[in-house]
Amino acid sequence: MQTFDFDVAVLGGGSGGYAAARTVAGAGLKTAVIEGGREVGGLCILRGCMPTKALLYAAEVRHLAEHARTWGIKTGKVGFDFKAVMARKSAQIADFAGYRERQLNSGKFKFIRAQATFLNRHTVRLDNGKTLTAKHFVIATGSRIAPAPLSALNEAGFITSDEAVGLKRLPKSLIILGGGAIACEFAQFFARFGVKVTLIQRSERILREFDADAGAVVETVFRREGVEVYTGTTLLDAQRQGKRKTVRFEQKGKTVSVSAEEILFALGRVPNTASLGLENAGVKTEHGRIVANAGMQTSAAHIFTAGDCAGPHEIVHLAVTQGEVAGHNILKPKARREMDYRLLISVVFTDPQVAFVGLTEKAAAAQKIPFRAASYPFNDHGKSLLMEAKDGFVKLLANPKTGEIIGGECVGPSGGELIHEIVAAMAKRMTVRELAAMPHYHPTLAEIWTYPAEELADQIG
Repeated sequence: MQTFDFDVAVLGGGSGGYAAARTVAGAGLKTAVIEGGREVGGLCILRGCMPTKALLYAAEVRHLAEHARTWGIKTGKVGFDFKAVMARKSAQIADFAGYRERQLNSGKFKFIRAQATFLNRHTVRLDNGKTLTAKHFVIATGSRIAPAPLSALNEAGFITSDEAVGLKRLPKSLIILGGGAIACEFAQFFARFGVKVTLIQRSERILREFDADAGAVVETVFRREGVEVYTGTTLLDAQRQGKRKTVRFEQKGKTVSVSAEEILFALGRVPNTASLGLENAGVKTEHGRIVANAGMQTSAAHIFTAGDCAGPHEIVHLAVTQGEVAGHNILKPKARREMDYRLLISVVFTDPQVAFVGLTEKAAAAQKIPFRAASYPFNDHGKSLLMEAKDGFVKLLANPKTGEIIGGECVGPSGGELIHEIVAAMAKRMTVRELAAMPHYHPTLAEIWTYPAEELADQIG
């Protein structure tokens, strides 16, 4: 019988990798975690979820202070210290990353700082010159910034979200390429700190993964706050002219040029798998993404995967669940668990926040799933009127025969929090009638869900 150095080797020490390692090591398997990044913690902690939300909250505080007269509060001119803003963010991220590093160095498993490449199905070569064998592997190497679609962009130069969360000073003007969550969150952050922002999106709407009405609300708010938004564009060229950078693109048959001090490239990320030698291990990929079944098992039966390198959704809580599912299926192959994306949640932390769970109208139509939908606006809701938070709406989707809730969308104040009421309702497969009958305190933001629920309950009967 072949012997191995470890029962399980996990490639990547981010959220998905740590979840897998914790699961198998907790059951007594000899486990190694191999992390090749310069820093420890994973994308979410170091350059994603946590630093961006810290910065967005600072921008929201400044925005509220600037508009305090709405509530009769006099503040005078609202200034800010950008170095202090970034220092607070950095201190918090250091705490989060430090905690993760302590977890990885806790002794529950062997923690190795090195890049790994597969030599064969059970062996990886480390860039420190050593090799390591394992009976099972979990690949959780995350993602990296997508390559620029134009070589001219590389020549002009740009920053990415990785650099944006660590800036030492604010640019006076900024072109943002992209219209997804990362692009939109950074657009509002920079604009609220006085940067002249131009956002250029390839598709016809920003936030295209949401329904069109959701993106339209955010686009309206952006324009009101001074962000210049171009949608339905095709990039043509980019160049540097002294201290200015220019992007040229086509929109509706016309060529448009915009210039700024800096360009933020936010056109997505790609799986971080190119250097792993996956072909040597028999692991199949599609466009760099590791192909896995619902049990997070790859085409090589002894190798599992989790997180952004596998997808299909690059969301940290799903990466954690995928890691746990992978670990469980290594431990108990005859009692398999599978991923269930019925309760898929997505949140964009702009103001208003945008969130959905389950199906959007767009997704339901694409999958030919029958539904009834009803919505209700925040500009006709008591608590949001008191807050002067009148942009957006909530929307529910229900099965037209049974009334079961199959999707919810919230564009509005605390949308990322409010959506969890519908997550809970869908987890228990509640109907719109049951949600409408559930007591809600008045006046609260949460009670707004009862209005579309009541409308759908009346429609469905």
